[in-house]
Amino acid sequence: MDAMKALSRFGELAWFKLPTEYNDEFGYHQVAYMGWRYKAPREGVDQFIEDVVKGVPTQLAWVLDRTRRNRILLPDRVLLEAGGLGNPAFADVVHSVNTRDQEFCMASISDLALIVQHLQRVPVP
Repeated sequence: MDAMKALSRFGELAWFKLPTEYNDEFGYHQVAYMGWRYKAPREGVDQFIEDVVKGVPTQLAWVLDRTRRNRILLPDRVLLEAGGLGNPAFADVVHSVNTRDQEFCMASISDLALIVQHLQRVPVP
């Protein structure tokens, strides 16, 4: 809910997705990422969010993917290993990281919480 509120500060959301941090069914933490789309995107908001994220002292490197209609903020390792969001292997890469690198997943969860905190506090341009 905090993530949705933070992003809503920059425009009205048409779509939002934030996967659960922990998969109860399989018993593991999952890579944190979030996706959104604004109803009426304002010029410069993507760059502003990207700049805010770059200024947060995260454990992992993060990237804002703008190649599709929806914006996805995720650890760059996932995007690089998948070869992009459009690659059918994207879901397989996420699953592989989820099941094989819990330390990375925990770092991504911690980082995303910190990013959201910063997005909640920065002055709206």
